[in-house]
Amino acid sequence: MKLVPKLLVAAATLTLSFAIVDAKSAFAAILNYTFTVDSPVTKGNGFFNFDDSTFTNDYNPEASIKSLSFKFDGDSNVYTKQDDANYPDFPLVFTSTSLTGQTYFGLDYQFNDKANPSSSISYEIIGEDFTIFSKTSPDAELISGTVSYRQVPEPTPLVGALFACSLGWMIKKNIASIKKVKV
Repeated sequence: MKLVPKLLVAAATLTLSFAIVDAKSAFAAILNYTFTVDSPVTKGNGFFNFDDSTFTNDYNPEASIKSLSFKFDGDSNVYTKQDDANYPDFPLVFTSTSLTGQTYFGLDYQFNDKANPSSSISYEIIGEDFTIFSKTSPDAELISGTVSYRQVPEPTPLVGALFACSLGWMIKKNIASIKKVKV
């Protein structure tokens, strides 16, 4: 009969942990995303976050980026939001719909080549499109590529799931040990 109070405490703890996880997730306004750039010439990876409560109420809602970092593969230069050609008004994040019909958040980010500052090369990310172009030669051939995004999960639900699994494992272990004692 000592098992019943333990099960009630475990159930109450599990219920409260899920309630706390849901409450924190509902108020979380900072969204974290990673993105990958892929073009025939270069590839790279980046990270950005933004406060989703700051979206404008325009026809095309957009919000300011809180932080951004991007790095091309094989290059030691890190590009940040301050590197945007139109900083501080840009970079921005906006909602868009992909060709598959899935809604996602995309970047509007234009930055110059840090590896060769005297170069006229610029890079632009707009949604799922990545473009390399020359600022001084309008006739120069554009190089295009793709950008893919992935939301970084918040740690709170992961901790809650780990807690629930650990609690279940401990209860199962206790029940198994009680059965062995009775036999």
